[in-house]
Amino acid sequence: MLYLVRRGSEYSIHVDGRELMASSLHGSEDALSNLACDRLARLEEARILVGGMGMGFTLAAALRRVGDRGSVTVAELSAGVVRWNELYFGDCAGYPLKDPRTNLYVGDVGDLVETPPAPWSAILLDVDNGPNALTHPDNGWLYTPAGLEAARDALIPGGILGVWSAAPDDDFTLRLRDAGFAAEVLPFTEDERLTPDDTGVHVLWMGRRLG
Repeated sequence: MLYLVRRGSEYSIHVDGRELMASSLHGSEDALSNLACDRLARLEEARILVGGMGMGFTLAAALRRVGDRGSVTVAELSAGVVRWNELYFGDCAGYPLKDPRTNLYVGDVGDLVETPPAPWSAILLDVDNGPNALTHPDNGWLYTPAGLEAARDALIPGGILGVWSAAPDDDFTLRLRDAGFAAEVLPFTEDERLTPDDTGVHVLWMGRRLG
C-alpha cells in the first residue's frame, strides 16, 4: 500500500511500511535529469520522457534544462501520486506540472516506450528502487532485453536512457550494453539517504544509443 507521511514541512512517500522517497533528499533525482541533459546536443528542442512522477524533482530538473521549444512528458501509474503533487509537493519542486512544457500521462511509462508519439531525446526511468527492486511487478519488462531494445528504438540517434537505482547491478549493465547502448555506471552519494547496503550510494546508468 502506498501512503503519504508529513512531518512539519517535510513529506515522504511510503510503500508497505518502507520509505521510498522524501522531499528533503532528492539529489540523485536531480542528477538523473542533469546528467542526461549534459549528454544531449540540442536541449532547446529536446523531448524528454520521465518515468515516475515521485515528488516532481526529476521532472523539475529536466524542465530547468530544456529550452522553450522542448518538452518533458512525465508518466505516472498512480493517480494518487499525481494528486499529491498537485496538492502538496508543488512548493518542494516548484510546481513543475504547471509548466506549459510539461505533458502528463497517467499510466504505464512502458506504453510510451513501446509506442512513442515521436522519438525521445532522453528516457529517464525512476519508477523502481532498481532493476531488481520493483515497486510494481509490471515494471520488470523495462529492464529486460526486450524492454531495453524498445527503449533504444524509441530514442533519437545518440539519445540517452537514464536509470535510477538504489544499488548496483552488474547484470543490468551488461544487458544495457547488449541492447545497443554505450553504458556509463555513475555512483551518486547522499549520506543521509538509506540504501539497501547502508552506504547511501545510489547508482545512475547513462546509456547512449549507438547508431
